[in-house]
Amino acid sequence: MKRHLAIFALALLAGCDMLGIESPEKVAATREADGKAVGGACRHAGRAIEDCYALNKKADRAAVFAGWRDMNDYMRENKIEEVPPQIAGVAAKPAAEEVADAHVEKRPAKGGEAKAKDKPKARES
Repeated sequence: MKRHLAIFALALLAGCDMLGIESPEKVAATREADGKAVGGACRHAGRAIEDCYALNKKADRAAVFAGWRDMNDYMRENKIEEVPPQIAGVAAKPAAEEVADAHVEKRPAKGGEAKAKDKPKARES
């Protein structure tokens, strides 16, 4: 009876992949593959590795670097040019700028007129 129960338990555990339960090894392999793909895409788009880290904060940095380096070597060997991205990514602002922006109040000038710095400058001829 115990033997049948053990075989039944093993059969259930063998089907865990079919139930959608992922093993830690599979999750780690997926994260690494995703990081390498992100790094390779960043290099192909001509982005610096630091920009790639800033744009993909959740990606594993070591995997991103490995993908970036592999793509860099591949592009050099095959003389492939960078392909500039069509949609500009949101670059991370330095912390000092974010703090300064948070404290600036944006109010219209009195009388509904734009401030002098907001008005376009007249061309001198």
